[in-house]
Amino acid sequence: MNNLCPDNKLKVFVSAYACEPGLGSEIGVGWHWVIEMAKYFELWVMTRESNRQRIETWMKEHPQDNNIHFLYYDLPKWARFWKKGLRGVRTYYNIWQIMTNKIVERTMKQENIQVFHHLTYGNAIWRVSKYGQQQCFIWGPIGGLESIPKDFTKHYSWKWKLIEAIRRMMANTAKWNIGLRKKVQNADLILCKTKETLKIISFFSNKNKILFTDVAPEYKKNYTFAISPSHHTRFISVGRLDAWRGFDLVIEAFEKVHEQNENTTLCILGEGSERNQLEKIIAQKKLCDCVTLKGEVTIDIYQQLMEESDVVVNASLKEGSVTVAFDAMAMGKPIVCIDTGGYSRYFDDSFAVVIELTNRREVIDKLKTGMLMLTKTELRKDFGENAMSVAKQLSWEKHGADIRDVITKAYEDWNDRTKVKP
Repeated sequence: MNNLCPDNKLKVFVSAYACEPGLGSEIGVGWHWVIEMAKYFELWVMTRESNRQRIETWMKEHPQDNNIHFLYYDLPKWARFWKKGLRGVRTYYNIWQIMTNKIVERTMKQENIQVFHHLTYGNAIWRVSKYGQQQCFIWGPIGGLESIPKDFTKHYSWKWKLIEAIRRMMANTAKWNIGLRKKVQNADLILCKTKETLKIISFFSNKNKILFTDVAPEYKKNYTFAISPSHHTRFISVGRLDAWRGFDLVIEAFEKVHEQNENTTLCILGEGSERNQLEKIIAQKKLCDCVTLKGEVTIDIYQQLMEESDVVVNASLKEGSVTVAFDAMAMGKPIVCIDTGGYSRYFDDSFAVVIELTNRREVIDKLKTGMLMLTKTELRKDFGENAMSVAKQLSWEKHGADIRDVITKAYEDWNDRTKVKP
């Protein structure tokens, strides 16, 4: 039977646990990805019931996007009382994948869909629909096989030392992970976020796998680029306050920056378990007057604070927090970041300071150097203009065309291999 709709669009089933309009981070990435795919494919999107209200409101406001069919599922309240926010998300997610497998199978059979795309969460270790893996299986972009050097984790609290030790063990033993091996062998196309993930995946199979980011700049044609004439430099760093995101590195680097240039401030957006620890560092270093922890804010306030800032600093030690990096590019903001072997490959020295991940002392020193360099107004202006120029070339619209091309080719190759020979 034909896997095309009447208008010749390929049918694709998308598993997008995190997918909701008007939000950032993983859930915003899932939404952008789906919207771009819908330009080229007829989509059936499986997501959480808790995302329904915002999605249906958006769909009513955009009736022209009628080739996206959303399906919703959540465990009953009595079976998920223990989950709150990101607490318990891994366990809940894996249960969700098991419970939705029948919905995936029923829908794909009823609608004659042969392409299954597992989109979010992109963690290589976590579960994927068993039925979906038996179809033309597009997986990713995936990560989760990256680890952080001990020179950084030895400064963490006992909780995060334990978490990172477990992650390091999982990464080191990934080659013997049976579940991972099966998913790799079943996949017809694997999109890898980082070089490290690509390397580990390559151990299992020589099948189609490529480096492919899950994020793109939300380039706005009518956005007015402006550089603050003030000699005061406002740094901003955004993300969940987890140890691996490197906010402690940013604060220590900023301390050195502020010693040499008092006309500087640092704003940190986000909430998380490391907030108390970061507050202690700020107090110990007597930076309370120039470093602000804003907590979690709405998307509108986030965009406002980003526009008001001069330089974005992202010290994540592995793939993560990339949304803010691409937002910085789209807004014409210079960025200082660490090379994670993933999203940072899109950044160059015409608009960004990309730091090699060496040891903790060197990273802090290079963060300081990059931040100090960007206190120069004229340099920020040049960097900002270059950033917006690159953002135009890497926009979601262009990324969507790339998504179309890799999925279409994967399906055509799969179809050639599986169709009945005359």
